[in-house]
Amino acid sequence: MKEEFKFKTNMDCQHCVARVKPLLDKVDGIDSWSVDLNNPDKVLTVQSSGAKADKVIDTVEQAGFDITQL
Repeated sequence: MKEEFKFKTNMDCQHCVARVKPLLDKVDGIDSWSVDLNNPDKVLTVQSSGAKADKVIDTVEQAGFDITQL
């Protein structure tokens, strides 16, 4: 089942996104993801076909960033 999750993060530049990329790219069940750095909440949008929101949160926190599901 396809799901879309949105999260508020504190990633504020492309370097931050690059730190998270190898970790999120390894998560089974994530089809695609993107971070809107122009949004004040730095929204991470994840298209999932099996990965749960908790796994995304754990992965982003592992990279050293704050994340809250919207």
